[in-house]
Amino acid sequence: MDWDNLRYFLELARSGTLMSAARRLEVDHTTVARRIQALEKEVGAPLFSREAGGHRLTEAGRRLQPQVEAMESAFQAVESTAPASQEGLSGLVRIGATEGFGTVVLAPQLALFALQHPKLTIDLLAMPRLVHLSRREADIVISLERPARGPVVVTKLTDYTLRLYASKKYLAAHKPIRTREDLRGHTFISYVDDLLFSKELQYLDELHRPDSFALRSTSVLAQHSAVAAGAGIAVLPAFIAENDSALRPVLPGQANFTRTFWMSMPEETKHLARMQAVWSFLRETAQARQALLLPAPPGDENGASQQRPARSRRPAP
Repeated sequence: MDWDNLRYFLELARSGTLMSAARRLEVDHTTVARRIQALEKEVGAPLFSREAGGHRLTEAGRRLQPQVEAMESAFQAVESTAPASQEGLSGLVRIGATEGFGTVVLAPQLALFALQHPKLTIDLLAMPRLVHLSRREADIVISLERPARGPVVVTKLTDYTLRLYASKKYLAAHKPIRTREDLRGHTFISYVDDLLFSKELQYLDELHRPDSFALRSTSVLAQHSAVAAGAGIAVLPAFIAENDSALRPVLPGQANFTRTFWMSMPEETKHLARMQAVWSFLRETAQARQALLLPAPPGDENGASQQRPARSRRPAP
């Protein structure tokens, strides 16, 4: 039985669609379909039922999957001890992360890491939505909520601070904001409620229910741009906003939030050298960027530092 056909079977079983499996295997989707047809001919039974949303395993496919996964684990164990594996990192590692963290914090560092390992390809999916390990959309996922189930390795990557910000131009044109009550009547910028991909993004429910919005967007980078243009007030990650000289914290010490990034990868791939190296590098990057992720509290108007506020109340991830 052709191992390549089995490998294609495993990717399709995990991803659920020809296009996703083809992307992971770096081939055309017609190649995946042809391999699956060849394997079904060898097995003598259909392994997938073709549905509108993709491919679902049949009973024969469900029986075959654990056997192929055992073969995959054995192959990877042999591969990791082969002399060629000691020549340097190689292959593809796809990382899924939130848009802001992926773009601002990870992208510059991962680019430098990839330059040190020319045989290694890094895909960074920095997106304003949840990237799924279970669908094989990525090899490592950095998310706002800890994965609740599944055969995955999970670690807390880092906490990070968010604050309420406005542009100097906006603040100069509006009445002073000294208390939460003063937020009444101000214009806000935020997420689109019905498109939130995590409950951890519901900051304003803890602070103030806005009277009006200038802009709502699924993109935190778009929100930052709108705030910098003077369109309103928004809760933004400090790692995005703190170094923007056009912005100022609003209600320093009173409108701070803390959230957590969790990092996960499939249990079945944790022994691969490239996965271990990238996993360690991401942890080192988060540790090295603590001053950006968890900056010191801003001073008040007289320059006196504020006491760091307690972590905001929210459901445990």
